[in-house]
Parts: sequence; structure tokens; C-alpha cells
Amino acid sequence: MPDPPAPTPQELAPAPEETGYTQGGVPTFESVREKIENRYGTAVGSSELASETPEGREVEEQYEARQRAAHDRLEQIRASMRNEPDRT
Repeated sequence: MPDPPAPTPQELAPAPEETGYTQGGVPTFESVREKIENRYGTAVGSSELASETPEGREVEEQYEARQRAAHDRLEQIRASMRNEPDRT
């Protein structure tokens, strides 16, 4: 049985390590997407954890109270404008 052919230098060389950058120093699409997904996941996780604490719930309640107050005030302003006579 004949011996298999000897491997070429390209076959012996290890595959280049994926750094996330091109040889020109530009980030690859995959590396940018991975960074964005990691940051998004971290932000979502942090938000979920924060909302589970008493302080986080208090902040959310304060925010909702401000939103309701702002909505009520806007409705008051709109109602007052409907009751004013036309100034034209």
C-alpha cells in the first residue's frame, strides 16, 4: 500500500486565530454584532435585577406617579384651552 502524500506547509500551519479584526485593524461584522448582543444582554439583565429590588420598585413607582401627574396636567391644559374663546 502506498504512503499518503506529505502534508503541505499550509496544512501543517495552525489556522489563524480569530481576533475580531481584519489585518487593517477594522472590526469584523461578527465581532461588532457579538459586542452589541453582549451589551444588550447585560443591560436587560441589569434592568431585570434592578426591578426586583425594593429600591428598583420604588423608582419605578415614582416614575409612574410622575407620568400620571404629567398626563393629568396635560389634560388640564387641554381642557382650559378648549374653554377659552377664540382670540383671532
